[in-house]
Amino acid sequence: MQLSPLTELFRPRPGRAKFPRRRDRPPWTMTAGRIEIEGDGPGMPAPQPQDEGLWETLPAGIRTQVDGYVLQDRLLPAVRLVWAAGRARGIGLHDAEMVVHERYAVHGDRIARTPECPLDLESLAALAGGLPGRVAAIEAVWDGDTVHNWFVNLLAITDDPDEERPLATVYSRSDRDPAEAAAEAGGALADHLGVPFHFASPDDPDEDAPRWRP
Repeated sequence: MQLSPLTELFRPRPGRAKFPRRRDRPPWTMTAGRIEIEGDGPGMPAPQPQDEGLWETLPAGIRTQVDGYVLQDRLLPAVRLVWAAGRARGIGLHDAEMVVHERYAVHGDRIARTPECPLDLESLAALAGGLPGRVAAIEAVWDGDTVHNWFVNLLAITDDPDEERPLATVYSRSDRDPAEAAAEAGGALADHLGVPFHFASPDDPDEDAPRWRP
């Protein structure tokens, strides 16, 4: 699957620890740039003094650009910028994530939140209907990064041209399991289109699970 440079930047690499399986994942999830704490509803972790100190070590121009990304709910570019500009100051990737999370907490309701991908049948059918080529199957596949933890991509597999087209990305929320939501939406769409639905590992995140084959 072709990924954006930003997504590729935060993907697990060979030799690096995999993301925790669902049974072991931490009690927070990311939704459209927001952190949700299980049992507490939407919110952000309390800013830590060390995060505030790291923020002040960044040049004023970098801080202005990071805040601009945050206000647009562009979390990944904000993290990448803090990390790139702060590496010489000892800011690692995890530090960069926490610095940006603190800026989300600072700006709060002023942030223009990124809308979630629709999962209703009408919307997905409209997206699938606009694709070039015949839809041969609907597939759900796991993906993950250090910002969002595990999530599920819902894909339309087409032939002539033989490609896979993204329909939706389903992130974890405190009130929603991404695998269950993707399986329900993908299964309904596949039934509507009269094509197979494939989700090789619905119970446990696995990037290496077998892919759909005709």
